Amino acid sequence: MFTLYGLKTCDTCRKARQAAEKAGKTVTFVDVRETPLSAAELERFLDAFGADALINKKSTTWRGLSEDERAAAPLALLQAHPTLMKRPVIDGASLTLGWTADVQDVHLG
Repeated sequence: MFTLYGLKTCDTCRKARQAAEKAGKTVTFVDVRETPLSAAELERFLDAFGADALINKKSTTWRGLSEDERAAAPLALLQAHPTLMKRPVIDGASLTLGWTADVQDVHLG
């Protein structure tokens, strides 16, 4: 069993969720746009991955921010703009970011 944090419209999140369910895993899906993460959850993710890895600076959301907004603290940025979070973040056997082959091995066995 694990929790997958992402967006329901994200192709990678959908692929991760489908693969896990196909492998017989129980997945709790949290859409970070619909259910904003707490400061404690975001701090945990920032501690685990760092702001450079967790904040998607190639996203449309990032490109739409002003320089002043981009200069905000990472926690404040992610609280104000949850779609900036790279995804999926998966909390299971360990806390992982993305859906690479290594991450799949960790969570799907």
